[in-house]
Order: sequence, then structure tokens, then C-alpha cells
Amino acid sequence: MKLKLQLVQDGEIIFEIPLSPTDWSKKQLENEFDALEEKFHRISKIFDVLSNETRLRMMRRLMEQKDRTMSFADFMRDLDLNPKIVWENSRKLSDEGFLTKTGRGKYSCSEFGETAFMTMSLALRHLMEFLEKMENF
Repeated sequence: MKLKLQLVQDGEIIFEIPLSPTDWSKKQLENEFDALEEKFHRISKIFDVLSNETRLRMMRRLMEQKDRTMSFADFMRDLDLNPKIVWENSRKLSDEGFLTKTGRGKYSCSEFGETAFMTMSLALRHLMEFLEKMENF
């Protein structure tokens, strides 16, 4: 089975990645692994941001809002969080580019934040389910 991962935008394939190492030349694999090592710090920060349940819940709530905006007080009320927890986690989300501060105590989900959240949470979940099915064959 030749599996490939595709990223499609407006019906056009932006890139396609074979998911089996046998479908790559040795040089292509080396180049990909080198690129991964170069980006490791940034990738690990994104995983770190979304590997925290509170930040994941905060991002979910933001994504559920029509304008992708919430106030500090909304986070406290909707997620039953204390101010220190909201402050620490909103700062971490902001530092990594997921949130932008739009006013006093107001946060908006950045375009990067929306895409990264959807990719790292929903798409990754579906990929994991597929891998688990493969494992059981």
C-alpha cells in the first residue's frame, strides 16, 4: 500500500509526501531529516503549546467563536479557570503566535493559530486513528 500525505489548497496539491521510507531516495530522506532537525525547535514549541489541556481547551473555545475572539473574563467563566491560569496560558499561546491581543483583556486567534490548531489537533487525530487501524491489521 503506497500511502501519501497531501496538502491541498483550492483544489491544487501544494505538496505531497510519501509515508513509507521505501518511496524516498536516500538523498531525499537525508534532506528531509536535515530539514526536520533545523526546524525541530519550532516544531517542538508548537507541540508543547498544544500538549497542554488548558491551552487546548482555550484554543477550542476560540475556534468555536464566530469572530475567533474571547476576553480574559470569558476564558475564566467558560472554562472555570482562575486568572493566573488564564494569564499563563494565554501568554504562552501569544508567545508562540497562536493568539493576538486585540485590546484590553481581549484575545483573537491568529491565522497561524487557526491553521496550526486545526492541523495539530484535528488532522493529527485522524492520522493517529488511521495508524491505529493499520496496526490492527
